[in-house]
Amino acid sequence: MRKPKVIVLRTAGTNCDNETHVAFKMAGADSELVHINELARDEKFLKNFQILAIPGGFTYGDDIASGKILANEIKYKLNADLKNFINSGKLVIGICNGFQALVKAGILPGINSGTIESTLSFNDSGSFIDKWTYLKKETGNRNTETRCVWTKGLKETIYLPIAHGEGKFIPRDSDVLNQLRKNKQIVFKYIDNPNGSIDDIAGICDTTGRVLGMMPHPERHVLGTQHPRWTREGLKERGDGFMIFKNGIDYIKEKL
Repeated sequence: MRKPKVIVLRTAGTNCDNETHVAFKMAGADSELVHINELARDEKFLKNFQILAIPGGFTYGDDIASGKILANEIKYKLNADLKNFINSGKLVIGICNGFQALVKAGILPGINSGTIESTLSFNDSGSFIDKWTYLKKETGNRNTETRCVWTKGLKETIYLPIAHGEGKFIPRDSDVLNQLRKNKQIVFKYIDNPNGSIDDIAGICDTTGRVLGMMPHPERHVLGTQHPRWTREGLKERGDGFMIFKNGIDYIKEKL
């Protein structure tokens, strides 16, 4: 079959687009970098792709709040197209700033569609954090996998870098947090919780399991040589983040 088509969305301040583009190409995709204005002007069409990736960065300087301006652009320029995209069974991943944008656009967690049910706010440290951290993949209730299609077969513990000033995940209230648990929408938790996220949450998915948002950067650990201790601990064929991208590609090949 033809390679799944991935659109890596970019705009002013995006700075992880090339890494995300390369990660998807490594996983077997036909990946394309597209500015959001190209979609808004109908120069490119979201419906022609099977995966939407919103990469990390500091879009529009994170003025107002991290990812908020991009969130409004997504909500008001791409709303109908994005709803159709998701409802047709396609995939979305938002990484770091992309996660922030999905949350602030009301796409994640998506318990009540279009409602802002959580946010990502300032780290408890009050400072920007740039480090590597261990994540635990949530198994959901009764040792079953979470509903997220992006994490199939992923190791229980993975090691990825983070780089953010506003990465603290905060659900709107206890009801939202309980729904996230009940629906198996909590995908990743920090082992050392570097930013103070509620319930150690590092990544969530929507109720379909096809829209993933996460603060750590899987695109920065797709090669074994990207691990900061590979010369001491041995070179692995792939970095821990690679399987996330491969799962997305494999899902599209199988389902669409």
